Amino acid sequence: MNASVEVLLDRVQERGGYAMRQEAAGAVQSVLEVLGAHLVGDDRTDLAALLPRQCGPLLVDAAPASEPLTPSGFVEAVAVRGDVGVAVARRAVTAVLATVAEVADDALLRRILTQLPPGHAGLFGRTDPA
Repeated sequence: MNASVEVLLDRVQERGGYAMRQEAAGAVQSVLEVLGAHLVGDDRTDLAALLPRQCGPLLVDAAPASEPLTPSGFVEAVAVRGDVGVAVARRAVTAVLATVAEVADDALLRRILTQLPPGHAGLFGRTDPA
């Protein structure tokens, strides 16, 4: 069952301290596009199925990344995509990925984290899997 886009944006807006829902929507778009480029296969489609219908294409239509990103590289990629500074991008990444972590079950989140280089768990508000 997927959440409504309003609920998702409310959570991201609250977590990120955004004054306007439009800012939260921009954060969701930038972060999910970068995340989608770094996930492959069922993990990407399984996560997309849990998110609001409008969010799925941001994940599954992203062109595959040419190389994995460190956590700081992930934040920098979001900064470039959103045309914002690194501090603003970090706020977006942590707000969106913590909200995604709420939606995904632990097994899916573990599978997603194994596709990403070590250190990304913190961006999701979690600890790295052992």
